[in-house]
Amino acid sequence: MTILWAVIFFGLLIFFHELGHFIVSKIVGVKVLKFSLGFGPKILGSKIGETEYLISAIPLGGYVKPLGEEPGEEISEEDKPRSFQYQPVWKRAAIVIAGPVFNLVLAYIIFLSFLAVKLPVAIPKLDSMTTTLESVMDNSPAMKAGLKKDDTIVEINGTSVMDWNEMAEIFSKNPEKELTLKIKRGNDFIHVMITPEPVKAKDEKGKEIVVGRIGISKKIDATIIQSESIFSAPFKAFEALYDWSALTVEVVIKLLSGSVSAKQVGGPILIVDAAAKAASVGAFAYFNFIAIISINLAVLNLLPIPVLDGGHILFFAIEALRGRPLNDKIIIIANKAGMALLLLLIAFVFYNDITRIVVPWIQKSLSQ
Repeated sequence: MTILWAVIFFGLLIFFHELGHFIVSKIVGVKVLKFSLGFGPKILGSKIGETEYLISAIPLGGYVKPLGEEPGEEISEEDKPRSFQYQPVWKRAAIVIAGPVFNLVLAYIIFLSFLAVKLPVAIPKLDSMTTTLESVMDNSPAMKAGLKKDDTIVEINGTSVMDWNEMAEIFSKNPEKELTLKIKRGNDFIHVMITPEPVKAKDEKGKEIVVGRIGISKKIDATIIQSESIFSAPFKAFEALYDWSALTVEVVIKLLSGSVSAKQVGGPILIVDAAAKAASVGAFAYFNFIAIISINLAVLNLLPIPVLDGGHILFFAIEALRGRPLNDKIIIIANKAGMALLLLLIAFVFYNDITRIVVPWIQKSLSQ
C-alpha cells in the first residue's frame, strides 16, 4: 500500500505541475511534442493529435516538451510561428511559470475542499518549531538540571541543534546517557549536564522499546483557518494558501541563512514514508500533506536556479532588459552549473533520508 500511496502522491503533484505548462502552451499557440509523467524510458505512450502522451520509468518528476525549447534546436520556417524559442518573452514566461502556479492551484483545491465541509486548515508558526522551552515538568531530568521556561537549547554534546524534532530525537536515542547542553538564557549562555530518563514506548511496528525523555514541552502555536459556510470557503482557502506559501518562503530563507538546520531537508524517501504515514491516519492528513508539499514544490521551483522554472524566468527577465536573448553557450553553461547544484542537493537529501529512515530501519531489522 505504501507504493500505491506514493504513486498517487507523486502522480498528483507531477500531473498538476506539467498540466500548467501544457495548458498555457496550448493557449498561447506553442506546439507541444511530449507530455510525460516520469523521466527515462517510455513504459506507455500514445500520440493524440500533435502530442505524444507518456508514462516513463522514473516516477520522480515529469516534463512537457514544447517545440523549440532546447537552445540551438533547429526549427523549420513552417514551424517557427509555433516554436517556443520564437515566442515573445511574456509568452515563454507564462508557459514556464504556469507549472508552479498549477501546484498552488492543487493546494487551493484541497484547502477549498476541506473548508467547504468545515474542516479546519492549520498553519504552524515557525517560532514554534525552534528549541525554546515552553514548560519544564516537575521532578524531571530537565528540572533537576536547572532548565527553565524560555530557555533555548542551542547545542547537545557540542553539536548545534536548531529544530525541535532534531533535538528530541537526540534525547530519545540516548536514555541514561549523560549529555552536555549549551543553553541560551536571555543574553547569556550556560552549560548544563543532563541524563535522559528511560521511558517505555512503542515503535511504528508496535514493538516495545526504551527511549530517553527529559521532561520538556514546546508551545504549539498555529493559525487555524475555518470557514463558517460554503460561500466563505473560497476566500478562506486563498488565505490558507497565502499563509502556507509565506511560511514556506520563510523556511527557505532561514535554511539559506543557516537559521534552520539543513538536516531537516528531506527527499523522496522521506516523502514516501511521510505520505504512507499520513494515508494511514486518514484522507484528511494525506491530502493535507499533498497540499503542503505542492506549495513547497511551487516555491522551490521558482528559485532563480538554472534548470528550475525560476532559472528560466531569470533568463527571460535578463532578455527583456537587454532587448535580446542571452547567448546559447551561456545558457548551456548556466544550465550545466544548475544541474550540478541540483544533483548535489539531491545527493544531500538522499543522505538525510538514508540516515534518518533507512539506517534506523536496518538497525531495527538486525536487532530483531
